[in-house]
Amino acid sequence: MFDLDRWREIFQTLSKNKLRTILSGFTIAFAILLFTLLFGIGNGLKHTFEREFAGDANNSVYINSGRTTKPYKGLQSGRRIEFKNDDVKFINEKFEDDIQYFSPNIQRRNVQAVYKGEQNKYTVRGVYPDYQPLESAEIIDGRFISVLDLKNRQKVIAIGKLVEKDLFGERSSLGKNIALDGVSYKVVGVFRDPGGDNDERYIYTPFTTAQSMYRDNDQLDYIGLTYNPKLNVDQALSFTNLLTKLLKEKHSVDPRDQGAIRVNNYAQGAKGVQQFMMVLNVIILFIGIGTLIAGIIGISNIMVYIVKERTKEFGIRKALGAAPKSIIGMIMLESIFVTAVAGYLGLLLGVFILRTIGDKLEKYFIVNPSVETYVVVGATVVLIIAGTIAGYVPAKRAANIKPIEALNDE
Repeated sequence: MFDLDRWREIFQTLSKNKLRTILSGFTIAFAILLFTLLFGIGNGLKHTFEREFAGDANNSVYINSGRTTKPYKGLQSGRRIEFKNDDVKFINEKFEDDIQYFSPNIQRRNVQAVYKGEQNKYTVRGVYPDYQPLESAEIIDGRFISVLDLKNRQKVIAIGKLVEKDLFGERSSLGKNIALDGVSYKVVGVFRDPGGDNDERYIYTPFTTAQSMYRDNDQLDYIGLTYNPKLNVDQALSFTNLLTKLLKEKHSVDPRDQGAIRVNNYAQGAKGVQQFMMVLNVIILFIGIGTLIAGIIGISNIMVYIVKERTKEFGIRKALGAAPKSIIGMIMLESIFVTAVAGYLGLLLGVFILRTIGDKLEKYFIVNPSVETYVVVGATVVLIIAGTIAGYVPAKRAANIKPIEALNDE
């Protein structure tokens, strides 16, 4: 039950002991502030790694070709390896059960896109419909490239939302025709991509259309796929190694040649990132616990001092008829009130600082430094409990001594 007289008494006590109250509050507020900042910066580092891997599916594999660096089977080094349509068939036949999504890719940079008076240059990619989940592209208007588009070599495109903004402003581009290097294409979809601005300035068209427009034969630039998500990291790496081996055999490449056929498996990077994130989480947790312990020690020392300082006051209260439990309750209530208010102020200040300097930290690879409210509230509750426990023991001892002894305490 709310006791107005008790609260009036607590506020009078706090106002008469401003320095003591300020020091107590500062200890709590500083601990929560430091806790918030450290956790926020740690989360910012985690967000950086999450953003770097947001542009592609975590089980993506990209296969690129280059030039041989070693002679092999009578063939000279420096030979250019070119992927063709039969490589697409070969991979699908050999690894049918291990592949989830698959798309060959033809890429043409600096294509001039024109719509009425607006124009700009973009990268055009010829892809299969499966390329959408490969890039984690999310359709926000219309659709992506379809199987029917692929079969009929339709001159249709799906454009990033920043391409739409560049050429159409705030208007919808759906159903409009854009000239790409003088050839008219119909916009059938608009997408956004978690990979950021660069990924939202791509234009996708059917692979068959791009191959007929930009290649004289059945050549392609690179191949993208996602492996079966049921495979664990080690199985995914084994799949990649076997894929690399078979492609090198097919193209007569020395098994030790690292430049002719390059297979980039995101599983390997994801494994490293997962390990790093685990270490980072442990470090953040360690720092957070250390900060809380420092705060607990600080508030405990202050509570012991406060109780010791007020021993004579407690003797007077007992002499006037105050029960020991009322004295203990008053101390506990003061402790909880000061800790809760100071902790909340520390939380607000920490969140304000993180929001103020958040954008400036990106150059240090710290993106969106923030901390979940429940984490900081939990830390504040821990400090409240610690302060309560720290104050209870000496308060109980002080409340139980005889008034004459309390009045004679030095």
